[in-house]
Amino acid sequence: MRALPRMASWWQIQSGLFRKPIGNIMYNCNQTFDLMGRRVALTLIIFLAAFFSPRPLLAEELNNAGQKTDAPEYTRSLANYNTPDVAVIRQDGTKLSFGKELDDGRPVIMSFVFVSCSAICPMLSHLFSKVQTKLAKDGQKAHLVSISIDPENDTPAKLTEYAKKFGPGSDWNFYTGTREASIAIQKAFNTYRGDKMNHTSVILMRAKPGKPWLRVEGFLSLDAVIHEYHTMLQQP
Repeated sequence: MRALPRMASWWQIQSGLFRKPIGNIMYNCNQTFDLMGRRVALTLIIFLAAFFSPRPLLAEELNNAGQKTDAPEYTRSLANYNTPDVAVIRQDGTKLSFGKELDDGRPVIMSFVFVSCSAICPMLSHLFSKVQTKLAKDGQKAHLVSISIDPENDTPAKLTEYAKKFGPGSDWNFYTGTREASIAIQKAFNTYRGDKMNHTSVILMRAKPGKPWLRVEGFLSLDAVIHEYHTMLQQP
């Protein structure tokens, strides 16, 4: 059986035992370039020159990576949603019609949360707290609504404890209920993602019953929420 060639060790390569004369290397490179063709060779040379170039890359060469832009970090759209006729339970234990809670005449600002959430939900609730304070300062009223997407664990008592962290006033309510009711609400507003861990940051606003809903997705600042809210109220 023909013996396989022995691989050179790192020490042998570094010590020069397996180094070829410069002439042989240039000859092999020329053969390679002939096989690759002039166009491929030129591309390779440009790439190597750019890769080993000591100068820093220009900003335009970074494809705007890491640059700040004026583009908002959220998307907005208008939609017509049919509120499901389901029963919900407010954080004080009162059982209510979800449709009637939304149709009491006040503008609505709504989000979806769950008590054990440690990322998006606390941020949304903190944002709602600031929105509540800002609207009260400006003498404006809106019904802030937080719907649990984990009703099997989020009892009225747990929602009450969760809400205390953010200081809700009389215009901000938290709701739970049955799993079926929660899913029906999520599906009606196109926020159902199957698993609570897959939920995203969505805020829904409506000026009054019969008007379309403004849907904003992403991470909004207080100023952005107030701007979108006022813009919505001014729509005919």
